[in-house]
Amino acid sequence: MTYFVPAGEYERRDDPVTGRSVVVPGTYEATEPAPVGIFDMFVAIPRGMIDAADIVFLVFLIGGAFAVFDATGALRRGIGWLVARLHGREILAIPTVSLAFALGGVAQNLQEEIIALVPALMLLTQRLGYRPLVAVSMSAGAAFVGSAFSPINPFQVGIAQKVSEVPLLSGSGFRIVFLSLALALWIGWTMRYAARTKSAPVGAIVDRDEAAPDARDGLIFAIVGATFGILVYGLLRLDWDFNQLSGLFFIMGIVVGLVGRLGATGTANAYVDGFRSMAFAALLIGFARSIFVVMSDGRIIDTIVRSLFVPLEGLPVALSAIGMSAAQAVLHVPVPSVSGQAVLTLPVLIPLSDLLGLSRQVTILAYQYGAGLCDLVTPTNGALMAILAASGVEFDEWFRYAFPRYLALMALGALSLVSAIAIGYS
Repeated sequence: MTYFVPAGEYERRDDPVTGRSVVVPGTYEATEPAPVGIFDMFVAIPRGMIDAADIVFLVFLIGGAFAVFDATGALRRGIGWLVARLHGREILAIPTVSLAFALGGVAQNLQEEIIALVPALMLLTQRLGYRPLVAVSMSAGAAFVGSAFSPINPFQVGIAQKVSEVPLLSGSGFRIVFLSLALALWIGWTMRYAARTKSAPVGAIVDRDEAAPDARDGLIFAIVGATFGILVYGLLRLDWDFNQLSGLFFIMGIVVGLVGRLGATGTANAYVDGFRSMAFAALLIGFARSIFVVMSDGRIIDTIVRSLFVPLEGLPVALSAIGMSAAQAVLHVPVPSVSGQAVLTLPVLIPLSDLLGLSRQVTILAYQYGAGLCDLVTPTNGALMAILAASGVEFDEWFRYAFPRYLALMALGALSLVSAIAIGYS
């Protein structure tokens, strides 16, 4: 693209109120072409990795920490305990389990980690008399919805706010309102489907060893919960960045591994498994950043922004925001990493939003809803496909179930964007 897209740049100025560098409308000028050679294109890959290093290592260390958490077996025993307590009130398992997975999505973009929990989820649904699709809906479905509407997810809103030069965790109150609405809708849909398709339970109600988490398991859950409490405090009060979050989750994994009696070797092996599961997502972030490096070196980013701005400048800002969300959804099919997509698209969309007079927070919301909700239905989401395969649910069956609900949630996202613009959300 740097060979045939004209080079050009906008002037930028520092906003004295926010301290951000913003585009000055009407200042676009053509510049000398700066095509990027083949060798320099490949050199841009390690440069992109370096530019996104703090994000890449956060992905690795969160994945490793939660692999250690899973290796302790505390979560599986917790599920067994849940089955025992809900005998005769099986329908209550759905909001309980859905909220647990939704919180995982809200807190750390829970996806690949669900794959290891599919056997336990299948056992739970069989014993409660529900179909395998219910297990997918209350785990992956709830987690994906939680991720897309999250106020704190470091892989989506965290990366997006960092790239957009917006304070981390800013605007959380507004996001929490629509997160609550989205989860209420998804859990209600799951409960309705489960009640309509319920059959006789399969197998024994509980096994004693699975239903008896001990004090050590309780301590492990407390450590994980405390970690997220510290995370929120650090972001709000101590101006933490991604490196501090990486260190926090690394400590969590070590402590959980030792409390869970994995030992030093077992904890290290669990970390390696976690790193392996997150390698694709982490590297994809670096590759996406390298695309931005090439466009920046070739001086074509502002030209692309201008080409996007011209057809949108006559539209109401609400339609522009909804159009951004739809475009993010389409792009998420070939770019199935939400974090990689943030790094790839927001450097282009943020200057565009400045030119349109659109709040950067609204642009981030458009990205979250467009990319995050698409995870519910896109076959390029490897985690979703693996969860479906492990659960024995055909993709077409899941698509028929999820797609109408996906459209409804996208409509909720559009309502959120319009509301954000109406109240001056920034």
